[in-house]
Amino acid sequence: MPEHLRALVVIITLSVAVFALARQPALAIAGRQAFARRRNLWFLLTLAAFLSQSFWINAAIATLILLGANTQEQNRLALFFAGLFAVPPAAAEIPGLGLVNYLFDLTHLRVLSLAVLLPAFFVVRSRPGTPAFGRLWADRFLGAYLLLLVILQLRETTGTDMLRQALYGFLDVFLPYYVASRALREIADFRDALLAFVLAAFVLAAVGLFEAVRHWLLYSALIPALGLRWGYSGYLGRTGVLRASASTGHPIALGYAMAVAIGFYLFLVQGVQSRVQRWLGGLLLAGGLVAPLSRGPWVGAAALVTTYLAIGPHAIRRLGMLALAGIASLPLLAIAPGGQKVLDMLPFIGNVEKENIDYRQRLFAISVTVIERNPWLGSVNYRQAPEMQELRQGQGIIDIVNTYLGVALESGLVGLSLFAGFFVAVLWGIYRGLRQVRDKTDERHLLGRALLATLVAILVILFTVSSITVIPIVYWSVAGLGVAYARMVKRQMAETEREAA
Repeated sequence: MPEHLRALVVIITLSVAVFALARQPALAIAGRQAFARRRNLWFLLTLAAFLSQSFWINAAIATLILLGANTQEQNRLALFFAGLFAVPPAAAEIPGLGLVNYLFDLTHLRVLSLAVLLPAFFVVRSRPGTPAFGRLWADRFLGAYLLLLVILQLRETTGTDMLRQALYGFLDVFLPYYVASRALREIADFRDALLAFVLAAFVLAAVGLFEAVRHWLLYSALIPALGLRWGYSGYLGRTGVLRASASTGHPIALGYAMAVAIGFYLFLVQGVQSRVQRWLGGLLLAGGLVAPLSRGPWVGAAALVTTYLAIGPHAIRRLGMLALAGIASLPLLAIAPGGQKVLDMLPFIGNVEKENIDYRQRLFAISVTVIERNPWLGSVNYRQAPEMQELRQGQGIIDIVNTYLGVALESGLVGLSLFAGFFVAVLWGIYRGLRQVRDKTDERHLLGRALLATLVAILVILFTVSSITVIPIVYWSVAGLGVAYARMVKRQMAETEREAA
């Protein structure tokens, strides 16, 4: 049996077990039909990918599956999240039919955007009360940033490629943000969408744990089986242990997805009655966070938990308990079997692969020098700068493992200001919404805390990774959720004031 089919058997087995364990709490949160749709979509998309033997056949089948699911789905963002991690986002070029070299790169994520988010865009746009794009400060920053990127493309390429890049911005950035920021109006909508993401992350976590234990990347054989080549999904190790990546293609992308899922889970877990089920879900996501052995997501997850506690009730007491637990665990790890290996991998403490930290420090120093030459709009050939050659690694690449540096190198301080300004606007909107909900036990306050903490974690992790594979589409979507939350709270508070008057 081919390797990818053997991997399919394992993935389906793990998925069946995960969905069976998650069924009861998921039914309590979102209902029987919603849970069944999310579960069935995952299985259908997974089976189509592994059995089609061709990327194009798989893309066609996946499109039909998603279009069919659209007819039964009210919450399109939840449908999008349910299928987000089902298939690795490897790309294939759509032929240009003799008119151009190729039309554009198609990935699983873009199939989702075209089949799910694009129809949702037209529905949401026509809905009464939906603000036009550009009415909100986050819209303005994002629109200006995307426009800048398209214009800067003319420095290095043709008008055809500029149009191609504009399409990518529409599919990969605008649609996830717009649908997330406009489609969700009530707390139940958020609950449903976040549950869909967490259910998919549960399966990712189980796959990641299996990969680390069995030293077998379950999705790596799928890429050649679909007739594709991809620069990701390769075998990477740390301290003799395989770093899991699951369908995300890279360990740090898997850890990042787990950190985001943990943030969402902090909100959803309030609706789970069984303490055992709460702990099982939390431990599964924690295991998924550990399996990639990526320290950036660990730091992000620590920032997430700290932020969540800091803006919640009894903040000082809970933060003090968290700090004491962390301090007390260090000597216990030092004497526990295998504990020293864990300590060696911890960020800021351990010594494993310290050269990665040194590389990031050199990257920052050198990038600042290169940025100073073209401070406002960046450069198209910054990788050819003499200083950057010092960073070239054994694979012949210069890895810009810092999203903010990557933005500044390519689009200068103007681009970085727009990029950062967008997230600041979203964070401020969530914070203002939290201040309006004075009752910290209110479900809206819990949601705001989770979204704010999750976005903080994302922004921390972006210091340690470039925007690869699923990373950008997740942070644009989470930012959209933050905008939707601020709009929901503002609308509901205004309605309450009108009723009181």
